[in-house]
Amino acid sequence: MIRSLYSAASGMTAQQMNVDNIAHNLANANTVGYKARRAQFQDLLYQSMVQPGAAAGSQTVVPSGLQVGLGTRAASNEITFTQGNFVTTNNTYDLVIEGRGFFQVRRPNGELAYTRAGDFHLDREGNMVTADGDLLEPQITIPAEAQSVTIAADGTVSYTQPGQTAAQVIGQIQLANFTNPAGLNSLGRNLFTPTDASGEAIVGVPGGQEGLGTLLQGYQEQSNVSVVEEFINLIVAQRAYEANSKVVKASDEMYQQINNLTR
Repeated sequence: MIRSLYSAASGMTAQQMNVDNIAHNLANANTVGYKARRAQFQDLLYQSMVQPGAAAGSQTVVPSGLQVGLGTRAASNEITFTQGNFVTTNNTYDLVIEGRGFFQVRRPNGELAYTRAGDFHLDREGNMVTADGDLLEPQITIPAEAQSVTIAADGTVSYTQPGQTAAQVIGQIQLANFTNPAGLNSLGRNLFTPTDASGEAIVGVPGGQEGLGTLLQGYQEQSNVSVVEEFINLIVAQRAYEANSKVVKASDEMYQQINNLTR
């Protein structure tokens, strides 16, 4: 019975982590470019009473054995990079990536970070920056005299001046992709950094041969969190937590019966 107490306790701890993950997803249901996380679990070690395949006789073996599991633990909460819904904003500097890829931004410490959130702004020098002021990489600077700014599907940024019809090209937005995006390290503020699990960034032009998506101007990519699905997961987690707590209660009552045998 002592095993059942610890196994049930591990189940309660795992479901507590599951609820934490669900709460984080729901809290970011309206965060631009947010990607939901999915909790994953794995069973713990097994105590072998009878090893499967052990000799049962001179010419026979045990077909299945007797192994008692010792509970579960949270193994990971993988990021799911499915596409979020697009919302029209008509803002010149709102961009979405239709397909795979990440925007590159330069952090204050000089480090490159990556994001799916394309709600950009202009700083006082006309540079395209994130809401935190991180520069878009490669740097795009919009001249003060620019009247109309256009960002093409392939990332080409151009503008027109008053009294002119010919557009002038400012620069080219590039995207980055990873072999395993789920292995990226989350920094918060919609930013990711590469790890050994994600691999190095593969940089290219939107819509290019690297499998990168194309850009859409005047849209925002919403969170890919499904509120309905998260509430269903919450109910399942609550019931699993409740079931494990009942196992703890049952084990305790069995111990109580044993303790009362001498009375």
